Amino acid sequence: MSTILKIFAFPASILIICLGISTILGGHITPGGGFQGGAIIAAGFIFCAIVYGFEKTPFKFTHRFMAALESIGAIGYILLGLAGILFSGYFLYNIGVDLYNLLPGMSSVFNYPDAVHAGIIPYLNILIGLKVLVGLSAVVITFLEFKGE
Repeated sequence: MSTILKIFAFPASILIICLGISTILGGHITPGGGFQGGAIIAAGFIFCAIVYGFEKTPFKFTHRFMAALESIGAIGYILLGLAGILFSGYFLYNIGVDLYNLLPGMSSVFNYPDAVHAGIIPYLNILIGLKVLVGLSAVVITFLEFKGE
């Protein structure tokens, strides 16, 4: 790739990743969330991986690191779902909001004093974002390794 593209790619990918993080963290009050934010973050990583080549990219995503991220996303999602079953009897019940007053004391655990309170939804967005980031990045890494980059 050209030198100009290599100079531009890393700062642009940092901005893309910041946009993805913002999309994930604001997903409970704006359109977007875990899937969209994870795809945006993966796009930032993929941009650098394509411009620099997989071996020389500034982001060193090893197989072990990506497996750990995916495991954290999957296990965290399951644990939040099981917490809903444990406290209310429903998988992924939003135990912080408790719209149906099933858990009178539990709503204080995830309760925040702001108007846009969403319970466990922001945590679910973060965990889904991790899963999507790893899934999309793994596809591109596989293609780049197969190509011999």
